[in-house]
Amino acid sequence: MNDRLVLLGSKGGPALRPGGPWPTSSLLELGGRTIVVDCGLGVTRGLVDAGISLKALDLIFITHLHSDHVLELGPLLHTAWTAGLANPVALFGPPGTSHYWRRFCQAMEFDIEIRIVDEGRPDIRDLVSIVEFGEGEILAQRGLKVSALRVDHPPVTDCFALRFDHDGKSVVFSADTAFFPPLAGSDDGHPRSRPRGQAAVPPRRASLIAGLIRAWRSGAAVEAGSQPSGRAAGVADHLAGAVAAVGTADAAGSLRLGQGRQRDQNDRGQQRSKSALK
Repeated sequence: MNDRLVLLGSKGGPALRPGGPWPTSSLLELGGRTIVVDCGLGVTRGLVDAGISLKALDLIFITHLHSDHVLELGPLLHTAWTAGLANPVALFGPPGTSHYWRRFCQAMEFDIEIRIVDEGRPDIRDLVSIVEFGEGEILAQRGLKVSALRVDHPPVTDCFALRFDHDGKSVVFSADTAFFPPLAGSDDGHPRSRPRGQAAVPPRRASLIAGLIRAWRSGAAVEAGSQPSGRAAGVADHLAGAVAAVGTADAAGSLRLGQGRQRDQNDRGQQRSKSALK
C-alpha cells in the first residue's frame, strides 16, 4: 500500500449544492493503515470510489461533532458491516462520540438485530471500540503515532487538530479553526501539513487563492489557518463561504487548494484530487 491522502469531501458546512463538493471527509493511507478522518455526508461512497474495501476499515478519527464532520459516521460503519466487516474498528473522537454511536445503534436496532439472526453477522456493537480523547497522544501502535491539539472553533469547545506520524512522515489536519498560533508548532519541520479552517475568507476565487498563497510563502497567518515555514507541502480546504476551490499551487508547488469529489447532475461522485505522500 502506497502512502496517500485523498480528499473525499472538501466543502465547509453541511449544505449540498448542484455540482459542488461533498462535506468534509478524508482518506489517509499511511504506514499500511487505512485511516478515515471525519465522516461528512458522502464519505461511504467516496471511500468506495477511492478503491477502498469497506471491509478493510481500520481507524476512524473525528475532529469534532459538527454535522458536516460526523453525519455519515454511523451509516459508514453500518454499511461496512453489511458489506462483511468482521474485524474490529477503532473509532477516536471528542467527548460525545460514544453517545452518538449508542444512539445510532438504538435507531438501527431493528435492522441490526434481524441481520444478526437472519444473516449470521457478528454484533456491530461489539466490533466498534471508541476512544474519546482530549489533548496529547491518543494512539501509538505499529509505528503510527497520533496526537491531538485543541483548536479554537467557537462555540465548539472540543475541536481538535490531529497529527499523524509514521516513519519520518507527518500529516497534520488542522480541523476547523481560525488563526491559531499554537497550531503552528504542531507540524514545524515535518514534511506534510494540511491547513483547514472555516473562516470569513473573501468569497471571490482570485482573492482567496492570492491570500492563501501569500500567507504560505511568508509564514504569516490567514483566517483559514496558520502557516509557519518549514514544511514541504500543504492543502487548504473546507473554506466556508468560498467558491469551490480549484487545484491551484503556488510557484514553489507547496500549497494547493484542495478539491474533493464533485457532485454531477446525477449525484455520482467523481474523484478529483489524490495527493501521494512521498
